Amino acid sequence: MGILNILLLIVWAISGILTIILVLMHSGKGTGVSDMIASTMYNSAVSSGVLEKNLDRLTVITSVVFGVTILIMTLTFPLGSI
Repeated sequence: MGILNILLLIVWAISGILTIILVLMHSGKGTGVSDMIASTMYNSAVSSGVLEKNLDRLTVITSVVFGVTILIMTLTFPLGSI
C-alpha cells in the first residue's frame, strides 16, 4: 500500500467522523440527539440563520470530501491486498 492510499484512508476516516458529527449537530424537528447537542449553541447565538448556513456548508464539504476520497481509493487501491 502506497503513501497515497494511506493519506486517503486518513482523510477518509476524518471526513467520515466529521460528517457524522456535523449531521448530528443540525437542528432537528423533534427532541432527538441533535436537539440536545445543538440547542444550547443555537439558543445562545443571536443570528442562528448564519450558523445554520455555515453548518450546512461544512456538512456538504465534508460529505463531498468523503465521496471523492472513496472514488479516488477505488481507482488507486491495489487489488488483492488489504
